[in-house]
This record gives sequence, C-alpha cells and structure tokens, in this order.
Amino acid sequence: MMGSELRQATTRSQIVTRHPIEERYDVWLIIASISLLAIGLIMVSSASVSLAERELGEPLYYFYRQGFFVLFGLCVGSFVLRINLQVWRRASPILLLVGITLLALVLVPGIGKEVNGSVRWLTIGGFNLQPSELMKLFLAIYLAGYLVRRSEEVRVSLSGFLKPITVLGVIAGLLLLEPDYGATVVLFAMTLGMMFLGGVPFLTFVGWLSLAVVFLISVVISEPYRLERLTTFWNPWADPFDSGWQLTAALIAIGRGEWFGVGLGNSVQKLFYLPEAHTDFLFAVLAEEFGLVGMCVVIALFSFIVFRAFSIGRRSELSNRFFEAHLSYGLGLLIGLQAFLNIGVNVGLLPTKGLALPLLSSGGSSLIVNCVAIALLLRIDHELRVSS
Repeated sequence: MMGSELRQATTRSQIVTRHPIEERYDVWLIIASISLLAIGLIMVSSASVSLAERELGEPLYYFYRQGFFVLFGLCVGSFVLRINLQVWRRASPILLLVGITLLALVLVPGIGKEVNGSVRWLTIGGFNLQPSELMKLFLAIYLAGYLVRRSEEVRVSLSGFLKPITVLGVIAGLLLLEPDYGATVVLFAMTLGMMFLGGVPFLTFVGWLSLAVVFLISVVISEPYRLERLTTFWNPWADPFDSGWQLTAALIAIGRGEWFGVGLGNSVQKLFYLPEAHTDFLFAVLAEEFGLVGMCVVIALFSFIVFRAFSIGRRSELSNRFFEAHLSYGLGLLIGLQAFLNIGVNVGLLPTKGLALPLLSSGGSSLIVNCVAIALLLRIDHELRVSS
C-alpha cells in the first residue's frame, strides 16, 4: 500500500514539474522554420516537375528527394537539439580541421565530383556531400569559441583579428580552387560580422572590410566568366539569349507574378526557360506563382528567423553565456546572408552566383546544415530558459 502511494506521488510530481513545449523551446522559431521547409518542398516539386519528367521519367522525383532530405534534416536537428552546447565549444577546433580536410579532399582527382565545371562534391554512400556547406557551420562554431578564448586579444591586439582571418584565407583559397565564389563571399561576410560583434575596434574592422572587398573584386576580375557575370548584371538585356539568359528569365518570371501570382504549378518560366529553377532560382518561380505577396511572406519568415537569432544572442550575452551569444549571432548572419544573396541574385540586385536559398532550395547538404543551424539556435534558447 505504501509502495503504491509512493509511485502515485512520484507520478504527480513528474506531472507538476513537466513544462509545456512553449516554455522549453522557441515555438515561433520552430513555426517559421517549418513553414519555410514546407514552402520549399512545395516549390521544389512545382519547379522541377517538367525537368524530372523529361530527364528521369518521374515527375515527382525531386519532390520525393526533397521530402527525404527534409525528414532527414529534421531527424538530425532533433539529435543536435539534445547535445549540450559545451560539447560544440570543445569540439570547435576539431570541426574546423574536419571541414578543411573535406574541402581539400574535394580537390583530389578521382575523389571530388565535378558538376557543371565545378568540383564541389564528395560522393559518400550514394549521397553527394558539399563540404562548403558544412564549412559554413563549422566556421561559425569555431569563431564563436575563438571569440570566447581570445576575447581580450581580439579587442586590443591586431593579432587577435589576424589569426581567424588567416584561417579564413586558407578556407577561401580551397573554395576558389573548386571554384565556389558564392560560399567564399558568405564566409567572408559572416566572419567579419562575427568579429565586429565580438568587439573588434571599428577602425580595424573598416580597414579589413575594405581589404576584403578589394580581394573579392580582384577575384572577380581575374576570371573571365566571373567578369562576364558582373557586366551582364549591369545590363542583362544587352545579351538576353546568351550571357543574360538566366537573369532575364528570372526577371520575366517575377514580372509575370505581379501581386498574387499565376497560381501554384502555372509558372511558364520553369518550363526549360529558367535554368536551375528548383535550386538557385527557386525564388523566381515562387514569385511567378505567388506574386509579390508570396515573396513578402518568404522574406518576412527569413527576417523573423534572423531577428530571433539576434534576440537569442543578446539574451545570451546579458546572461554571460558568451559562446552561445557569438554562435547565435553567427548563425543569424549565416542564414540571413545566404537568403539575402540568393534573393538579391533572383531579383537582379546582385550578380549571378550559385547559392542555395536556405531551407527552400533543392539540395541535401544545404538543407541539412540549415536544419542543424536552427536546432542550435533552439538549443541555445532552451538552455537560457532552463537556467533562468
């Protein structure tokens, strides 16, 4: 009798101490992320149906493929959500070395896989892994740990700034050999942003930002195809059937969408007019089918995620959890920069470059890495809630 009463009391105690999910996790961040994943799954299916039917004989091939990656990304994210953040902090140097090693392996003949003239992938068990996507996440984690370990050096000494820049230079060199200019731009911008938020003096930051801009411009003009993209960006209509084809097709798609779009599945530009419609130019197809309203919804969701990331970072900073703060800022910058650059390319504000739209574009590596980034933000927020 006493044992039964004790078990009942224990059960009641567990019920009382159990908190609803909205008290343990940022539910709105989860909703925004799941919404983008759902929109991406729908749009990948719509944008790729004609291509999949012509090349593979299965109209929903990319839908099934994207659905698998979404489920796998959610599973990986759920696993990451259970890992204490100090594990990531301790492992950050190892993760950086793993990322650099994978980037180097891509360049080894017979190991890296070439697609459309670029060698960016490793084939592992039938899955094409893009190490540059992992490198974005690993570098953010490493910089967060570095800014904690070397916080004073970063603020008062030039060497504190030069060390991570040297590491970034090695990574950028490997990426440009692939070549992957888009990932290089993202990593430069994210690193400089994290260093600035980490306390680098303003004049030092401006000076190195200027040097980074000069370096990236020199990289552009050093290769004819990159220079052609830049000149085409200024006036794509000068050669709309050759160098300006992608951008003019994207602009036509966006123009056809008007306010409310032509309806799901009714895009014309995806019918072999717009290259990479389900990957790099997915946003243009979305604009055609859902109009300005659909564009604003997606932009608002990304803006909310970035705002939430910076909000979590600020709360972490006020709680003296500096690794978590720097990591939150870095992840917010990473997601926001990729979204900004991809959308900027689609609407003609930036030169054309191969860069996926986070959580939306077809592609396993990008989607899974961004699911992990969201899971890390949720874990940081969770630990803040538990400790308060």
